[in-house]
Amino acid sequence: MSRVTYPPLDTLKQVAEGLWLVDSGPMSAMGIPLPVRMTVIRLPNGQIMLHSPTRWSDALNAELSKLGVIGHLVAPSVAHWTFMQEWQARHPDAMTWASPGLRKRGAVKKSGLRIDEDLGERAPAIWSDVLKQRVLTGGFGVTEVIFQHLPTQTAILVDLVQNFEPDRIAPLVRPLARMVGVVGPNGRAPVYYRFAINRNRAAAQAVARELVEQWRPERVLFAHGRWFETNGTARLQKSLDWLLD
Repeated sequence: MSRVTYPPLDTLKQVAEGLWLVDSGPMSAMGIPLPVRMTVIRLPNGQIMLHSPTRWSDALNAELSKLGVIGHLVAPSVAHWTFMQEWQARHPDAMTWASPGLRKRGAVKKSGLRIDEDLGERAPAIWSDVLKQRVLTGGFGVTEVIFQHLPTQTAILVDLVQNFEPDRIAPLVRPLARMVGVVGPNGRAPVYYRFAINRNRAAAQAVARELVEQWRPERVLFAHGRWFETNGTARLQKSLDWLLD
């Protein structure tokens, strides 16, 4: 097991009432091992939403089934969809939601991933009482839908913040991680992601300001690295200084 991950893996960890996370990985990006995280949300109708699903396991599925019926699978960005089909195969009645433009990508078309609905600027009625959402759009097809879990004031991101702890990064990789800007305690989006988002800077900046100034999350969940368990708004503001300034 890579030290970059956050064991125990592939098991539910409660964050707050109606909200859980699942740590998994490692995944590989350009040969670099990365931890990855799924967020699990109980909706008002009792169904369960899997946000950025991680790998399938029978044991994890059994845990989730105790929470409720898995009714919604969410691919919130152009990168976070690769495990969706594993869950679709076992839960064919679950509805699959995707970030705008994901269905047009060549790799997605080739995979045969079923996408039922595109996510938009406003939350659909099925979860609008517990979640709000905005679409962050950059250049080169980069899109990320950000959420806020209203009952617990928890922001839910994927790649807009990456926060790797130095002692969990292999020594040979550490200089690269620092160069791309993802090393904690207040990691940022990697430099290539920031470059893409800055192609549509004015609109992205408006979303970031709303997130920090109006949503004001208590905690911030994201897919890679140590998430912000406390002091969420202040830490998020530091991580987004490249976009807010």
